[in-house]
Amino acid sequence: MLPLAESALLLVAALGALYFQVSLPGKLVTEKDYREAAEALANEGKEGDVVLLYPWWTERARLFVPKAIPVVGYLGSDGDPLSAYARIWVLAQPRLPRSDLSGFERRFVPGRAPLGPPRPFGNLRLSLYRNGLHRPIAFSAVSEYASARVYLEQAGGARVDCPFDGKAHRCPGNETLHVAPEWHEMLYQPRFCLWMHPPGGSRRLVAEFPQARWGERLTLAAGIVGELAFHHEPELTPARVVVEQMASGQRLLEVTIPPGREGIVQDTRPAAGAGRDTVGLRLWVQSENPALRETCVELFSDRAATP
Repeated sequence: MLPLAESALLLVAALGALYFQVSLPGKLVTEKDYREAAEALANEGKEGDVVLLYPWWTERARLFVPKAIPVVGYLGSDGDPLSAYARIWVLAQPRLPRSDLSGFERRFVPGRAPLGPPRPFGNLRLSLYRNGLHRPIAFSAVSEYASARVYLEQAGGARVDCPFDGKAHRCPGNETLHVAPEWHEMLYQPRFCLWMHPPGGSRRLVAEFPQARWGERLTLAAGIVGELAFHHEPELTPARVVVEQMASGQRLLEVTIPPGREGIVQDTRPAAGAGRDTVGLRLWVQSENPALRETCVELFSDRAATP
């Protein structure tokens, strides 16, 4: 026979588990809740909006949010500035077990301002915020990849063109050597970036953008995709990603991604484009050993939002 104290503890644990199971259905979101919230988004959403999920793993909401509005939800997304978006819809499930909506708001709200009170849809809560961290994009290599000129550059300067087939710029002979926007995970964060796998040796995979629009700052961000970033075997070599001005050859930005470096590496500088609307930019990636150097790249220019 169990001692009385242990029996009491088992009884309390059993009652707690029973209460959790009985009460859980009343805390979950129904399809009706999702559809009503989605209708509000469809009627009131605007270009430049984004939906942020809380908790970040409540992925089922993606099935109902209108396709025109991007959805963000990943580990750490409540700290993402989401600077590309002027307004943020927070779609929250505050009644889920261990939900901490107040903690989420402490991380999310700085720099944002609510645009009206939260609206309940069953166990969903929909809130709209003006994003004070918004910076409109003037140029994005991901958005304008189709107009780029892409080629492999040899050590002596010889070039081999990588023709555009309507979906990607594909280089001869190796399927991994192409340039196209793709979704990839970087340290748990999904990023829509340009796939640019280094060709190996001193060769470079190059994308030229002859009419890139200047904003107020220029940013280069790059990383090794998924679980490959963790590898740090001695034979692996760093991946270099560089941005140059086409006319002068001036190096504007550079990041180096050493083996074992997870997540995004970023370089930013003021856009020195006073008096000019556009500039030619040359983006290239290189690594001596291309093994496990699957690189995704973002290059963009942005500016402060107009009040």
